[in-house]
Amino acid sequence: MAQKGNDLVIRVGGESGEGVISTGELITKAAAQASLHVSTFRTFPAEIKGGPAMFQVRISDLPLLNHGDFLDVLMAFNQEAFDRHTAELKKDGVLVYDSSSFTPPDGDGFIRYAVPLTDLAKKEVGRAQSKNMVALGVLGHLFELPYKALEEAIAKRFQAKGQKIVESNLNALKVGYDHVSREIQKRDPFRLPEAIHHERMVIAGNQAITLGVMAAGCRFVTGYPITPASDILEELAEELPRLGGTAIQSEDEMAALAACIGASFAGRRAFTCTSGPGFSLMTELFNLASMAELPLVIADIQRAGPSTGMPTKAEQSDLFHALFSGHGEAPRVVLATANVADCFSLTVLAFNLAEKYQLPVILMSDQALSSRAEGIEPIDLSKVKLETRLKPTPEQLKDYKRYAFTETGVSPMAIPGETGREGVYCARGIEHDEHGVPNYEPATHREMTRKRFRKLEAMLKDLPPPPVYGPADATVGVIGWGSTEGAIREALGMAAERGIKAAALHLRVLNPLQDGPIRAFLKGKKRILIPEMNYNGQLAFILRARYLIDPIQLDVCEGRPIKVVEILQAIEEAAHGR
Repeated sequence: MAQKGNDLVIRVGGESGEGVISTGELITKAAAQASLHVSTFRTFPAEIKGGPAMFQVRISDLPLLNHGDFLDVLMAFNQEAFDRHTAELKKDGVLVYDSSSFTPPDGDGFIRYAVPLTDLAKKEVGRAQSKNMVALGVLGHLFELPYKALEEAIAKRFQAKGQKIVESNLNALKVGYDHVSREIQKRDPFRLPEAIHHERMVIAGNQAITLGVMAAGCRFVTGYPITPASDILEELAEELPRLGGTAIQSEDEMAALAACIGASFAGRRAFTCTSGPGFSLMTELFNLASMAELPLVIADIQRAGPSTGMPTKAEQSDLFHALFSGHGEAPRVVLATANVADCFSLTVLAFNLAEKYQLPVILMSDQALSSRAEGIEPIDLSKVKLETRLKPTPEQLKDYKRYAFTETGVSPMAIPGETGREGVYCARGIEHDEHGVPNYEPATHREMTRKRFRKLEAMLKDLPPPPVYGPADATVGVIGWGSTEGAIREALGMAAERGIKAAALHLRVLNPLQDGPIRAFLKGKKRILIPEMNYNGQLAFILRARYLIDPIQLDVCEGRPIKVVEILQAIEEAAHGR
């Protein structure tokens, strides 16, 4: 179990366009610069401007598993933020609010600090829009955020907009800081934890995927903008050309995957990123990649669906689509990231599996993890090992069989232009023989299907075992996937404090399933709990069918991450037979 540390959970709430997100990001950067651990969560509306926005950061002296269920501090920019978020503010928590905007009702028991943020911004900075930086100064003074770190974070964030903008924001920071010095007497016990110095880098999930794509040697990326995957494409469009690569914005998701298929056929490592609606459009071409045995990686950053759904909210509802989409039976690998570090390492793994086993790999994340910032160990690129495609030998080229039957299902793959006329073949979506020539014989289809699926059996030895947390003699087992891992692990620790023996298995590989570790974990467990961020309990459905278990389902379908307290309650009920 993770050690318990001293932590502080701060949430900033207001209207989109008021600088809510930038305020939270600057707090995060300053805390990280002070060598503290951070974990964040944000929500914002689908509209460009207007609608409720929120940024939450948990700050600790020890590594964090989760962004926190409840708040120590709420900074409310308006009445709506107060109404939306006070239910999650602890009874002895701190409410800081813009008294120029609203006055909250009495009687809630919170420690209150009324600060006229808007008036201060207008009168002392000259811009009402600077109230978020005034708020940053207020929070910095109240909770002992390092002032120099805040200044440096502001300067770095706004330097591209010119020195005048930087100075205006620094002035607003000082206005808020000085206001607390003059007008407010601290009445709460909260302050930033003392740092234990340790080098780390702070990045968000999508940024880690971007780094993983480049570290994996991918130099061809194409996609169509879609929330919450767009920033991966945007960052790669900026960085790949510096590495000699190509990034293209396609006219739609079908064109994006078609381009990836062509690039893969030509010998490039290829990548595209999307979310649910775009992933749906890719289905037919995904089947072509599987049938033609062409390696590529698709990142699906899940959002709440179906259809357009809730573009800026989180969900884990694409699992069935990732596992079973498309007509016929098309083998694919499905990986799911659990944290920001995973977003890097599993991206590299996705490319290695795709290239070695010549098939498409789906890398799953979700909206909450895509924007979650965490402090992770600095990435050591010297430790990244890359797999390469199996190439034909000169002898094999004399009678080149692109789809030769092999023990592993992997056949030598020629690259056009590298092997002369001998290595020429057609990558077809139609059933074919070993040479790639169309063939409709029953025996051919049977053996080719077996060949394609043998790859999934062969790769099991290359897959990292799923981590297990908790005591070996636990009677309650929790099985999770994706970004629920942190909440599950934190709930296990709280359950242990209450005398409940519970353990967890967290799946990062959803296809092929690793039967050995899963069956070993199930052995001896009286109850199995499966928490998921979807309505139907999609992983529970899969495991029930495959392992004949009757799991307890905790299905949260609200466009938000599962809370630690929800998992803890379900563990307690399972332990006591309720």
